[in-house]
Amino acid sequence: MAHRVDAGNRGPQRASREQLLLRAPLEFIAEDHFREREICAEIDKIAAAPSYSTADLDQILTFLKETLPLHLRDEEEDLFPLLRRRCAADEEIDQVIDRMLGSHGQASAAIEKVVAVLEAHRDSGAPLAKAARAELTHFAEHARRHLIVENAIILPIARGSLTASDLKSLSLRMQQRRGLLPRAKESEAD
Repeated sequence: MAHRVDAGNRGPQRASREQLLLRAPLEFIAEDHFREREICAEIDKIAAAPSYSTADLDQILTFLKETLPLHLRDEEEDLFPLLRRRCAADEEIDQVIDRMLGSHGQASAAIEKVVAVLEAHRDSGAPLAKAARAELTHFAEHARRHLIVENAIILPIARGSLTASDLKSLSLRMQQRRGLLPRAKESEAD
């Protein structure tokens, strides 16, 4: 069962809860996926509405600038390499991971654009132009398609393939990335 975490607002006061949740790294990743879907719904709401609140924009911006980059690194630097090592060639995980990495590259470029749009409108309070609305909607659609593959393919394979040692390593690296544990030497963390 996944635990709900306000992934858009993970501050020092939440560090101990976050550290506890990170002991189950695949559930933590699944929770980030859930939170990303919530953020996509908020982005769609802002794109469709005639007005928006600064608080809504701040919540989205926090997620896009703080939480999502950590999540992408969790997958790219740790989860995907672990899956490549554990899965047999006939499982064709390399093709799925390559697709996900390409999607991450597209998402990173889109995140910069969405952040720029939201920050500009947060400061000005001006209504969103048609192009800005389209940029937001496009990002949310892309993110949801990406999440479908990760939730339906990547996470189930990870749950069936990763060892207890893999999960411990993944958990430690994710905690280190968030400053919850001291960083180990690269050779010790790999």
